[in-house]
Amino acid sequence: MRRFWIDTDTASDDAVAILMALRWPDVHVEGISTVAGNVPLEMCSQNARYTVELCGKETPVYEGAAQPLLREPFWAYFFHGPDGMGGMNYPEPKLPAQETHAVDAMIEAFRKYPGEITLVTLGPLTNIALALGIAPDLSRKIEACYVMGGAANTVGNITPAAEYNIWVDPEAARQVYHAGLPLVQVGWELCRGEANLLEADLDYIDSLDTVYGHFTVDCNRQAIQTNREWLGDPALPLPDPVTMAVALDPGIVVRQSKHYVDVETDSELTRGMTVVDERGVTKQEPNVEVVWEIDVPAWKEILYQVLRA
Repeated sequence: MRRFWIDTDTASDDAVAILMALRWPDVHVEGISTVAGNVPLEMCSQNARYTVELCGKETPVYEGAAQPLLREPFWAYFFHGPDGMGGMNYPEPKLPAQETHAVDAMIEAFRKYPGEITLVTLGPLTNIALALGIAPDLSRKIEACYVMGGAANTVGNITPAAEYNIWVDPEAARQVYHAGLPLVQVGWELCRGEANLLEADLDYIDSLDTVYGHFTVDCNRQAIQTNREWLGDPALPLPDPVTMAVALDPGIVVRQSKHYVDVETDSELTRGMTVVDERGVTKQEPNVEVVWEIDVPAWKEILYQVLRA
């Protein structure tokens, strides 16, 4: 079994990504840490714990940073609905949050299993920055770190230049990007266009008639509407599940390459922009594996696999 740790600001697409990991046959999720981002921390924790229960698991959920390192929070209700789950108002989970702070739990887990845990981040990188600040040795103890964040030389989804997760806490992202982690950036652009769940894909998921399929579509109904009206994409973007699919099966990556990547923190115009030195003009040592292209049918098949049973 492969060991995973998921760090998440759990709203609708995060929940689907969590479901994918919990139901993947050769993956054991050691823990889930929550961070303020899409929704406030308490709501994020509740959504994560509900998803764990839906999957019939008892994976521990730890609550972490309630706000960015230096910035004011910015909630994404406009995209994910008033509960972060498309306005479905799922019941309060019976599974309680753990008493240990998420940052402490992460440090303990990565030190307990050095080099064995894959970290998948689905939200702002606040928890990761805090953990590395306390325990810099973690950068050598994490097997791989898949970051749902950034936009590699393309447009953003919260500003023209930036993707939401990085924009919310750019200072944390910058620290993490320069911490020496084996970091793989799976940018927002990889869920766009044909990688959206299109009408035919949504119809297929509905035809499965499983609790997991209905959950995937229902909790993302607000995201479908907003994506069409605001961003002009065809249907449902799922950036966090795309990132999870890459972590579960890196073979779906068609093209990736390693580059020096920095995060803009000073300019309000380009705050949170992930600046990829694709041509090596800065002569800086490459620090991030950037995923440029994925096999779209393969990513969707990974999702379908966990929704069928």
